[in-house]
Amino acid sequence: MGLHVIVPVKYVPDIEKVRFDVKSGRIDRSSAPGEINPFDLNALEAAVRIKEKLGGTVTAISMGPPQAESALRDALARGVDRAILLTDKRFAGADTLATSYTLACAIRKLGSFDLIICGEKTVDGDTGQVGPEIAEHLGIPHIAYVSEIREVSNDRILVVSDLGDGYYLVEMKLPGLIAVTKDINVPRLPTLRDKLRARKAIIEVWSADELVDVADVSRFGYVGSPTIVHRVFFPSERGRKAIIFRGVDAVDKLVEVLIEEGLLG
Repeated sequence: MGLHVIVPVKYVPDIEKVRFDVKSGRIDRSSAPGEINPFDLNALEAAVRIKEKLGGTVTAISMGPPQAESALRDALARGVDRAILLTDKRFAGADTLATSYTLACAIRKLGSFDLIICGEKTVDGDTGQVGPEIAEHLGIPHIAYVSEIREVSNDRILVVSDLGDGYYLVEMKLPGLIAVTKDINVPRLPTLRDKLRARKAIIEVWSADELVDVADVSRFGYVGSPTIVHRVFFPSERGRKAIIFRGVDAVDKLVEVLIEEGLLG
């Protein structure tokens, strides 16, 4: 039978071209072309490789504006079998909690699944929260910072998790969720035939109304987002400063500077 693998993907602006509104604390998404979140490409590749090994299907799901359809067509060109777009004004303004809740409700509506694979983070938010939060909403186990998939079967998965202080070999019973890093693989490039096929494929579009039987709509979008951005600022860039100490009192002067900088007590 194989596995049913679900990959949440996000439509993000080209981070190298987008403008940032400091006053409102928001990204001006209209200032740059959109694309599929780069970290999600690694998640898609991992899912497709599992399908190629064990069989099954891969479903991509995205919450965003109608333009996010292009990200899902990219996913279809890379080997995804089914694509679902969650788009509704009631989803707008969502923080990570509301986003993860909406995605989790859509996944619950899909019915049975075996594995959810998320990218480690998104380039526009950089929180790394949505994946683990989806797992918590669904009540399933999850593993973050997965840099390698060692083994996968119909009921369990063995992965390597890079937690910074070391690499951990972790086994998880399915269904579950993993969030993968960019070290896990090199995403394939879709062929022209794949792109043409994806252009003709059907993308299912779900509004908030499609989720009312499995969700509390008051937890969607801005209304369901408890996070408030108090202030946004750019950190000052300080270049390296060289100080040369000469003379017999050079050591004493060095000690004084280190104390002033708080590096010595």
